[in-house]
Amino acid sequence: MSTQFHWFVPSGGDGRHLVNTAVRSVRGGSRGSRAPEVDYLVQVARVAEGAGFDGVMLPVGSYAQDGWLLAAAMAAETRHLRFLVSLRPGLELPTSLAQKAATLQQLSAGRLQLNVVAGSAAQEQRAYGDFLDHDQRYERAEEFVHLMRAVWRGEPLQHAGRYYMADVGRLGAAATAQVPSIYFGGASEIAERVSVAQADVHALWGETPPMVAERLERLRRLTAAQGRPPLGFALRIHVIARPTAEAAWAEADRLLRPLSQETIDLAQRQLARSESVGQARMRALHQGRRVDDARSLEVYPNIWAGVGLVRGGAGTAIVGSYTQVAERLAEYRALGVTAFLLSGYPNLEEARVVGAHVLPLLRPRVAAAA
Repeated sequence: MSTQFHWFVPSGGDGRHLVNTAVRSVRGGSRGSRAPEVDYLVQVARVAEGAGFDGVMLPVGSYAQDGWLLAAAMAAETRHLRFLVSLRPGLELPTSLAQKAATLQQLSAGRLQLNVVAGSAAQEQRAYGDFLDHDQRYERAEEFVHLMRAVWRGEPLQHAGRYYMADVGRLGAAATAQVPSIYFGGASEIAERVSVAQADVHALWGETPPMVAERLERLRRLTAAQGRPPLGFALRIHVIARPTAEAAWAEADRLLRPLSQETIDLAQRQLARSESVGQARMRALHQGRRVDDARSLEVYPNIWAGVGLVRGGAGTAIVGSYTQVAERLAEYRALGVTAFLLSGYPNLEEARVVGAHVLPLLRPRVAAAA
């Protein structure tokens, strides 16, 4: 299976600080922050393509600009870049979303991929009008993807499920031969069950290589038991790459320095209310500790848990020299990771750094391993 390298579109804001999408007091309030204006986000996509990335990831949430509209704008400004658009079942019908995806596939010449996010914190889901609990959201996501795939196949279908009803016989415009790859994430038992039943790629946040190895082995067993083709695996992680390890850890120190214990405690209280098992695993890596030396939060060689002190979601970064970062990514690839969803602070400049200095070291390693 080929390896893909995606960069992150900071559609909730960007800057040279730890932008936190879970804590209102931190989000967008730090000096040097950049508003998520469309022109800037399109520029990030153009830079990512020029830097050699295969695609970009567009998040979903109350903090972010609409990923569908951004992907349409970026498709007109790029030639080869893929768009991993995140979506939440329950906020839109699977039938109408299948039609929208088919249109964007045509507009972008087949460059769309979909990241299905079953849900976030219950408080944010309720703000959208969604009052299902954690397991119900995953059950709904499974039905959502099943119905969406049926629409793309153009099959006449009368569907009466637990969460959706549809007579899929008159949606010819939604049928497409260019079916988007489906990414699906989650660390809970039900999330993994749904993923092996419906997804093409299972996405994980940046846990340590031994933790990732254990999860990938379990997912492989579950997939084999289903009789499905092997899953791909995606790793979502930040990157701090510099010419030397000393310079990289100095940058991590710079990101850590402005964070007060009060700010960290506020973030951790909010993140502790999350129903996400993956979020709990991220928090366990750092345990909310405020330290003066960034390297004190190095939980595996070159893996830094400091991002998760104030940021929800992916809470780790690979920190090191260009060679060390390439070696660590190659280690994940050797475990079976087939897609990397990378980001930095800020995303515009860091895309150039990683594209110019890390990808050229990494691609030969990946090719040799294959």
